[in-house]
Amino acid sequence: MAPALASMLALGLIAGCTTSAPTDDPSPPQARGSSPAPGPAVGVGTPAVPVVGRWRPRPGLSWQWQLSGRVDTSVGARVFDIDGADNSAATVRSLHRKGAKVICYISAGSWERWRGDATAFPASVLGRRLDGWPGERWLDIRRTDVLLPIMERRIADCRSKGFDGVEPDNVDGYANRSGFPLTAADQLAYNRAIARLAHKHGLAVGLKNDAEQVRALEPHFDFAVVEECVAYDECDAYRPFIRAGKAVFHAEYRGSMARICRESERLGLSTIKKRLDLGAYRRTC
Repeated sequence: MAPALASMLALGLIAGCTTSAPTDDPSPPQARGSSPAPGPAVGVGTPAVPVVGRWRPRPGLSWQWQLSGRVDTSVGARVFDIDGADNSAATVRSLHRKGAKVICYISAGSWERWRGDATAFPASVLGRRLDGWPGERWLDIRRTDVLLPIMERRIADCRSKGFDGVEPDNVDGYANRSGFPLTAADQLAYNRAIARLAHKHGLAVGLKNDAEQVRALEPHFDFAVVEECVAYDECDAYRPFIRAGKAVFHAEYRGSMARICRESERLGLSTIKKRLDLGAYRRTC
């Protein structure tokens, strides 16, 4: 979920603001998600698959973020962030063969009616609709007894497909009109619990937006995914990740590339400019 509502280039961040003709996804835009089958049944208390060590992305890695359309695996990026339910283990393996790491997108703070496990959410945890996203509603993150087992099944499914990391979206419900009296403390507790689940299954985990809680949450997360921090003048909030040697994967949808790239280079962000449908289009600095 964006706060408002992209070209094959050399790997890594390049000084200046050089771009080439965009690479567009040949398939038409579509909604974020279809109706995949639910992931494997893994409860919160179920042991995870043993993992030697998890991926820890460093600042400056080039990335691609594609949540709609068939994934364009030819894009020259070191990291791909793609929908976990809509993509198969074969797609992840294809990206691995190209030397890329792959992040699994899930929504941890909202209910999406098109997901295969949508019926697992009782009506009591469904709140207000997300502005601009039909069929999506905020979740009552205080109900960890209900939500964490569902989220662990999703995270375990990411792991079983071979993903390297996970991007839990919509983890700032307390700062939105969710329909529930959520507090900052509720959000911190829930986000930390999601991070623990990802680490239990050997996955790197990214903090999505939630700029106001970066200082408290950075120690628990391995990277950040940030939307429109230039447009909203919030990029400096993510300095703790860069100082800790952790990547900040940054996307903008509007504004001049010159300004976007200046901010990216100043802070050491991994920056792309995308269209709102989050298809294959991508521009980089």
